[in-house]
Amino acid sequence: MSLPPPRPVTATAPTLLDDPSDLSALHAKGADSDELFASFAAWAQQGGTVLYPAQEEALIELISGANVVLATPTGSGKSLVATGALYAALAAGRRSYYTAPIKALVSEKFFALCEVFGAANVGMLTGDAAVNAAAPIITCTAEVLANIALREGDQADIGLVVMDEFHFYGDPDRGWAWQVPLLELPNARFLLMSATLGDVTFLREDLTRRTGRPTALVAGTERPVPLYHYYATTPMHETIGDLLDTRQAPIYVVHFTQASALERAQALMSVNLSSKTEKAAIAENIGRFRFSSAFGSTLSRLVRHGIGVHHAGMLPKYRRLVEQLAQAGLLKVICGTDTLGVGINVPIRTVIFSALSKYDGTRTRLLNAREFHQIAGRAGRAGYDTAGTVVVQAPDHEVANLKQFAKVADDPKKRRKLVRRKIPEGMVPWSESTMTRLIEAVPEPLTSNMRVSTAMMLDVVARTGGDDAGDPCLAMQRLLTDNHEPRKRQLQHIREAVGIARSLLQVGVLERVAEPGGGRSKYRLTVDLPHDFALNQPLSTFALTAVELLDPAAETFARDVVSVIEATLDDPRQILAAQLNKARGEAVAQMKADGVEYDERIELLDEVSYPRPLAELLGHAFAVYLHTNPWAADARLSPKSVVREMWERAFTFREFVSVYGLTRSEGAVLRYLSDAFKALRSGVPATAHTEELTDIVAWLGELVRQVDSSLLDEWEQLTSDDQPAQAVVSVPARPLTGNERAFTAMIRNALFRRVELLARRRWSDLGDLDADAGWTAERWADAGNAYFAEHADVGTGADARGPALLIFDRRPDVWRVRQILDDPAGDRDWGFEVEVDLDASDEQGAAVLRLVNAGRMD
Repeated sequence: MSLPPPRPVTATAPTLLDDPSDLSALHAKGADSDELFASFAAWAQQGGTVLYPAQEEALIELISGANVVLATPTGSGKSLVATGALYAALAAGRRSYYTAPIKALVSEKFFALCEVFGAANVGMLTGDAAVNAAAPIITCTAEVLANIALREGDQADIGLVVMDEFHFYGDPDRGWAWQVPLLELPNARFLLMSATLGDVTFLREDLTRRTGRPTALVAGTERPVPLYHYYATTPMHETIGDLLDTRQAPIYVVHFTQASALERAQALMSVNLSSKTEKAAIAENIGRFRFSSAFGSTLSRLVRHGIGVHHAGMLPKYRRLVEQLAQAGLLKVICGTDTLGVGINVPIRTVIFSALSKYDGTRTRLLNAREFHQIAGRAGRAGYDTAGTVVVQAPDHEVANLKQFAKVADDPKKRRKLVRRKIPEGMVPWSESTMTRLIEAVPEPLTSNMRVSTAMMLDVVARTGGDDAGDPCLAMQRLLTDNHEPRKRQLQHIREAVGIARSLLQVGVLERVAEPGGGRSKYRLTVDLPHDFALNQPLSTFALTAVELLDPAAETFARDVVSVIEATLDDPRQILAAQLNKARGEAVAQMKADGVEYDERIELLDEVSYPRPLAELLGHAFAVYLHTNPWAADARLSPKSVVREMWERAFTFREFVSVYGLTRSEGAVLRYLSDAFKALRSGVPATAHTEELTDIVAWLGELVRQVDSSLLDEWEQLTSDDQPAQAVVSVPARPLTGNERAFTAMIRNALFRRVELLARRRWSDLGDLDADAGWTAERWADAGNAYFAEHADVGTGADARGPALLIFDRRPDVWRVRQILDDPAGDRDWGFEVEVDLDASDEQGAAVLRLVNAGRMD
């Protein structure tokens, strides 16, 4: 593989707007389109950016009032066009929404636009957090804008919609969110942007029909930073070494599994990639960043060596750290999956494809043209590089065969005897011709992926203005019949919508209201729903029904409510697989101890499952529910115990990840816990909110925030008088002790965990918890056996968890807490005492306890 010569990198990106106040002056004097274009172009030029012809064309169309489909290559300045469109809308007094597919990209755009327009003019909505929500420019996920469009329809205060990465329109799971705004916001002007759109003739015609505006296509422009493609037949480590030697870093090595990305990064630790000066700069940039989880210690070692890892299984804060270190030019190599293909602004000079095939969840297949161009397009960024390099790594068997052939190339006899390595079974191979075909291929046409959900129905019914106000049936009918779906799928969606409406009527969320004079009945939401009520899961209405089957007097009622909600959530595949493996391992160990024969053990293992609380009750209830709600047959009820197990066993996030070996899937664990928190907070009827359930919700919300604090923390720094208006790597989480209810719940759980282990005489487990405080398994055994010499057992019921057996001494820096044991005689003279270090708890984001004493209490 021959490589191009080294290239210089521009140090800083241009500043586009020095004085945001000038916008109000333009608005006040009613600047026309020519003045707006000229003023924006002048600002850009003052910052060192001269508009490309395609940028000029797109901006002129937008400022003149047209919709624009901007289908130019990556690095051609689409973001600058978007900024110009936002600028024109702001000058005209119109509100704008900038959508992106992932929260990380929303965050990046938020901070970038704050620098251009000032923090007061920019807000952010992600579904989890709202920042400056009344601002004239809003960055948000596509789903947030779609929900606004459903709720407000043509009355939405939206003058401009910028949809970045618009090729997500064709995503099977999320494409609906890119389509709904096109259907429901006829008064808005649209800028649809992507480097890989394919034929958009239908979209242009449809958008013009709906909005009454012409829709211009700006496409096919030459890439400002050209790409050079190479096919590498050297081993991967040699390919990377050659690129580093010829100064082609930063290098992004694309893998299609998270495990292979991490393995590659760890293998590179044997190479000294960074100088002492560079490593010192990395350490300085990292600062006080909290590597709080199990994977954090691994990532800390890697990034300090100049190596990044980036994939969806990581916590968002870790991905953001890698992105910011890369933006600062401090990482030589990043090993990741194709998560960087969605537009995160990381300056990558070289992209290496480790393969041209991937497993897509159903089968292993070759990449399609859109996937290839989307990933390859990350190489070479304007303002950083004069060219980008794309390397496709040959399959291992091809590399090995070429290496063997080179050894015997001069010996005909040996060449004839050479045994070539075969293609591994199950592998979909690729070659240099595969690469050539993908380079020349045009991205596939986008396909519609509309869908119907309970949340969509509720949003439309709650609509208060517009042509369809007061008649949700008419609004839903128009939404389901005038979309981009083929007629067959439209009919399927209509049947689903009818089923959802019937179930909402059945559980009392909707009610039918007869029109005076015998007109057609209409539907409306019932008035007793809380303001934050949400039904975001397909089986949320079933959950409302199932909660009513539980016994509020049962000591497990709150935890049973959690189990009902967990049964309606999507399965966290990695977690359930880990729970199943652990359950089977423990079952095998027990069966071996009991002398069960091998064949019988194998047969019995089929009956072992991960924890499934209330499985029988919920299964029967769901069968009954389906009789009156047949639409729900496609949904999947799945009892499981993740949140419940963490609460009952007093697990911290780190402990749960460690126990189940989920280090590479921390991001998936956090997403599940976040979804569970939102469902528990907004999808449980008020009558079920007992004190314990309120404690669980407070604990879970704080646990999620401490693991990966929300962007609200960054916003607080951004708007602080003492902080510069920019995103920072090292943002401290909110003090854990500031949420006293959640912090107290964590302490109570940690103490009750010890009570349960003591009741089961698990001295070794107790020793694992408290050995650092000098309480080894032997010492716990001595104290426990002394207790059991007087009492037959330890109570672990509701009374044992109650506040009556806990004594808190809250001091400024250290809390002292006594847990009294629930002995059968009712003497209450045994227990244990801990000290809680408040500062250490804030530092670690979890309750830090030190056992002081255990035994008979005075």
